[in-house]
Amino acid sequence: MAERLAASAATLRASAAATPFARRAAPANRAFFSPSLARARVGLRAAPSSLPQKARAVRCAAVAMASDAAQVKAAREDIRELLRTTHSHPILVRLGWHDAGTYDKNIEEWPQRGGANGSLRFDVELKHGANAGLINALKLIQPIKDKYPSITYADLFQLASATAIEEAGGPKIPMKYGRVDVTGPEQCPPEGKLPDAGPSSPADHLREVFYRMGLNDKEIVALSGAHTLGRSRPERSGWGKPETKYTKNGPGAPGGQSWTVEWLRFDNSYFKDIKEKRDQDLLVLPTDAALFEDPKFKVYAEKYAEDQDAFFRDYAEAHAKLSELGAKFQPPQGFSLDD
Repeated sequence: MAERLAASAATLRASAAATPFARRAAPANRAFFSPSLARARVGLRAAPSSLPQKARAVRCAAVAMASDAAQVKAAREDIRELLRTTHSHPILVRLGWHDAGTYDKNIEEWPQRGGANGSLRFDVELKHGANAGLINALKLIQPIKDKYPSITYADLFQLASATAIEEAGGPKIPMKYGRVDVTGPEQCPPEGKLPDAGPSSPADHLREVFYRMGLNDKEIVALSGAHTLGRSRPERSGWGKPETKYTKNGPGAPGGQSWTVEWLRFDNSYFKDIKEKRDQDLLVLPTDAALFEDPKFKVYAEKYAEDQDAFFRDYAEAHAKLSELGAKFQPPQGFSLDD
């Protein structure tokens, strides 16, 4: 396993930093949580069919099982090692968020309602503009899926996302597991479910998208704080500078513009830096600025800028809620990992 992870690291380390929810850059469709992996150097346009034959067979099989708790727990240790060797925290957070963030609370049927169901492993959804570059996240964790076949993709994506937050110094997320996978690409959600970065009315757009998921203003602001991780590259997302003093030396491939100085550390710097407007080398998207411009959002953004403990508490709750959106659990109540 160590050799396989090392091989993945050597291939993908240069492209392993991206941030959550993202749309690919286009004149009318830009990034919210920017995809700094929008076009990685390796396998730029590769579909999951480029994965090993064994992986394709496992991936495409009709999966109705629940995850095995012992394997989920063991996989968490392998994910921790992967993070240490690849600095892939941001893109793994993004992978989990994008699988869950298609949820529509107005649709009762599973899997039509979208959400955390593993559908992001299929080509049709990976090719959505918002998911540009996430093929590289899938390649990073596929060896772990192969090693632990009794884990659903839906659980693996969310396990990787939560573990990345915790390993970056963030709060422990109160996760539960047992998500069931969709069984085929025909069950993928339609494109257009994830947020943009530069809409004409940023605050209204954030509410439209996140309210559809069943999230509230506090949760919108708390989840936005995950921008403390990762970078945006203008040639990929349409946002940010080609390079700053904080990104010119990596880690990973140099370049891009980060929201925070220490962009692989999870803390409340995102809120502090936006509030203080202290450095032109730090990125502020229209949807970031809206957190301090909209009166209702500002209440929470100000609080998080002053109180990291409050941010961590609210973020952990919001992340856990996001990770369960639309999911079908087996057993129905799910299960947690005992530490």
